[in-house]
Amino acid sequence: MVAIIKSSHSIRSVFHYNENKVKAGVADCIAAGNYPVDVDKMSDTMKLNLFLKRLELNENVKCNTLHISLNFDPSENHSKEKLIAIADAYMEKIGFGEQPYLVYQHHDAGHPHLHVVSINIERDGKRIELHNLGIRKSEPARKEIEEFFGLVKAEGRKKKEQFSLEPISMGRVQYGRIESKKAIFNVLNVVLNHYKYDSLAELNAVLNQYNVMADRGSENSKIFLAKGLVYHILNEQGKPIGVPIKASSFYTKPTLKFLGEKFKSNEVRSMSDKSRVKLAIDVALLREKAMPITELVRQLEKEGIHTVFRKSAEGLLYGITYIDRTTKNVFNGSSLGKQYSAKAIQERCGLKVAGEEKRSQIYENLPSKESLIENLQQQKDLLTIPDLVKVLDVLMLEEKHYFAMLPKLDKIIDNLMQSEQVADYLPYQLKNKRKKKQRKGLSN
Repeated sequence: MVAIIKSSHSIRSVFHYNENKVKAGVADCIAAGNYPVDVDKMSDTMKLNLFLKRLELNENVKCNTLHISLNFDPSENHSKEKLIAIADAYMEKIGFGEQPYLVYQHHDAGHPHLHVVSINIERDGKRIELHNLGIRKSEPARKEIEEFFGLVKAEGRKKKEQFSLEPISMGRVQYGRIESKKAIFNVLNVVLNHYKYDSLAELNAVLNQYNVMADRGSENSKIFLAKGLVYHILNEQGKPIGVPIKASSFYTKPTLKFLGEKFKSNEVRSMSDKSRVKLAIDVALLREKAMPITELVRQLEKEGIHTVFRKSAEGLLYGITYIDRTTKNVFNGSSLGKQYSAKAIQERCGLKVAGEEKRSQIYENLPSKESLIENLQQQKDLLTIPDLVKVLDVLMLEEKHYFAMLPKLDKIIDNLMQSEQVADYLPYQLKNKRKKKQRKGLSN
């Protein structure tokens, strides 16, 4: 069994999310804990009102709602009675046994699972602490329940949970293949909670990989002026398709206000996370051969870093974003430093290509070793044998050393070719001849 706990500030949203599933015929409300009436005898209003009345006892608590999903292995097919007993035991063990809660059995996934809705305000108005509830109480409770009810254990098994995403190349949302709202929700549920981003552009860099886009509208549109936000499904060309869905219509409320809080909390990133991306870029650009920008993208993909380019309508590159799938970080190029921005990356790649071309042009214009040897042979009468051997030794070097030595070689040849101007030549023995001083007091 896998237990996933989510806290919320809106009991209405969580409640209506589950009740709408019931109305759509893909869920059933199978139990009501600590309600005065059986679940099949209550209306929606009666179910919700008990929660609302309890929350009025402590209106200072903002995060007051608990939404739990209990997920079972696809091979398990438990009766409704056993599922209710499992839910009751779980709520008791995590400290919510005396709280009002509703149990829903959902039928819209590839594995059996329950959703449990509750609140954390007690009868006396005190608040139940939700911080680290999963580690402190849920994990021990899960293990005990697995043993007691003979459930398939979560440890050591490779599960595909309903909240997980397939890799980017496999998990794109396709319009018409699945209910739009549900498809977008599945993407948002993972991306918003697992990736670190501090702007709408960085968030969209990830969402676009799944054919989803968060959109504020144009600057003069009603939605922009009202600080609203909608989510689109994108087609293969990256264009919005179908009817956009308001952020406020999702029960998790991924609105612009919600994202603003995420942006703020993600502003400070780990230096090691930034350094990982910067190092990968620098290492890729240190390669000796030419580095077109497409080759840089390929090299970064090997390191688990996806590169997203932002281009103008004219096709000019004006922005670059790096998505590190390993650390789940999204970085705009300029946030890593000036040398990692779109302009700088183009220049760094362009200079490599230009430098390579320039070197190739220089090499093409250099004389061949054969022509140089021929030229030397024509001047052999002016060269001494040792000097000629020295020059030929240089020519026997490897090609790359040959190019490096050409300036020195030219100088050697120039020196060797110069005519000696020795009008007043003196033998070595007569140069700097000193006269012996005669000692005082001595005569020849």
